Amino acid sequence: MIRPLFHIVLASTFLHFAAFSVAENKTTRNVILIIGDGMDEQQITIARNYLAGSNGQLILDTMPLRAQVQVLAIEDRVNGKPVYVSDSANTATAMATGVVTSRGRIATAAGTNNPLTTLVELADEAGFRSGLVTTARVTDATPAAFAVHMSSRRCEDPDTMTDVSIYGFEIADCSAELKANGGSGSISEQLVTSPLDLLLGGGRQHFEATAEGEEITVEALAVDNGFLVVDHPQQLLQAKPGEKLLGLFAQGNLPVRLRGEDGRQAEAPVRSWLNYLNDYLGSAQLPAPMNCEPNPDFDGTATLVQMTEAALTHLSHDNDKGFFLMVESASIDKQAHERKPCGSIGEMAQLEEALASALRFASRNPNTLIIVTSDHSQVAQLVPDQSLFADYPVPVFTPGKIARIKTPEGSLMAVNYATNGFIMGEHTGAAVPLFSNIEGVGRISPFLQQPDIFRIIRGYLDL
Repeated sequence: MIRPLFHIVLASTFLHFAAFSVAENKTTRNVILIIGDGMDEQQITIARNYLAGSNGQLILDTMPLRAQVQVLAIEDRVNGKPVYVSDSANTATAMATGVVTSRGRIATAAGTNNPLTTLVELADEAGFRSGLVTTARVTDATPAAFAVHMSSRRCEDPDTMTDVSIYGFEIADCSAELKANGGSGSISEQLVTSPLDLLLGGGRQHFEATAEGEEITVEALAVDNGFLVVDHPQQLLQAKPGEKLLGLFAQGNLPVRLRGEDGRQAEAPVRSWLNYLNDYLGSAQLPAPMNCEPNPDFDGTATLVQMTEAALTHLSHDNDKGFFLMVESASIDKQAHERKPCGSIGEMAQLEEALASALRFASRNPNTLIIVTSDHSQVAQLVPDQSLFADYPVPVFTPGKIARIKTPEGSLMAVNYATNGFIMGEHTGAAVPLFSNIEGVGRISPFLQQPDIFRIIRGYLDL
């Protein structure tokens, strides 16, 4: 089911140009930054095995430039020491502003809360249009970091600015950013008053709250600031090119395309009582293999490629200056946190489709730099379905949770999650890949640090 769709997308990369017109002004410059949240080499390999086969190629694999990016973070204080595992807030901030900050921060400096100028703000000052597209909430860390300044990623709407708690534990307090205290308000409020021309994704719930100091909702505030608000893919298609667009296609994150069979996720091996008494005795049984299947909740959802094509149409319409567009396939990461490899694979397929759309656009608009990268590495790990030590007379099994996926090639692929024993797995600290089209050749070095992405984009657009 997935592989034929994938090959159609791959073919369309080179054959379908009708959607976009040639840019007449050759000085026009565009940047399309595609972020696979949590998309490390493990996730790419897992997706390649499933979508294209072990001998196949993803569209990513055909890009003319490939590099590695070192991910950086620091403690939340001035001149803080390095922190070796990052989150989406500080990594998106590094790409959006060129500054290394601490985890959880949205375009603000570690230890000071000083705002950091973002690519969206620089693009607006230089006369470029800008847009953000995501399969997460548009108020989530990655999109927010390109247009908003906030001390904590948790403060997504006016009702979540103070005493933000989970299970009774306070995890954030953004009192300093309240408008009443001289701040700019919550993430959703800042988004609708930002210079963005387009914002598409989920998170409607964060625009239904009443704006601070107002008698209208944040969504109504968006309308007052010139946004056309849409909530269905058909409305997105019907919107006039060039209109400011706010698309909110789900209450929270957008549903994913694939799920584990009957909703299954990675599971712990079942150990005998004797094995609990002694690691070298008894037995351990791995979870039964499972298929990946279509997620019924995905039906009718705005797809990443639909949103990307709408963004390219709207941002390029009657525009001889150019634009900056960030596109995020967010639930590679979110499904990995929940130990759901099928969901991550489906999100990788969505990223591939969005990339195909971007490449079609660039083929007709040559001064378009495409960068595909990740914000950080994730928990999923491809491991042997049968241990190399299976012949030893002792039980050998993962200390984490494992999903054994039946692939279209007829084999079993084992994906392991073992960063912790908590309800959610967490990020890891490896460098992440970066891919680019021909415009990146000579501009992007084989190894770079995450803030360099900001400098490359800024230089390409001459901001």
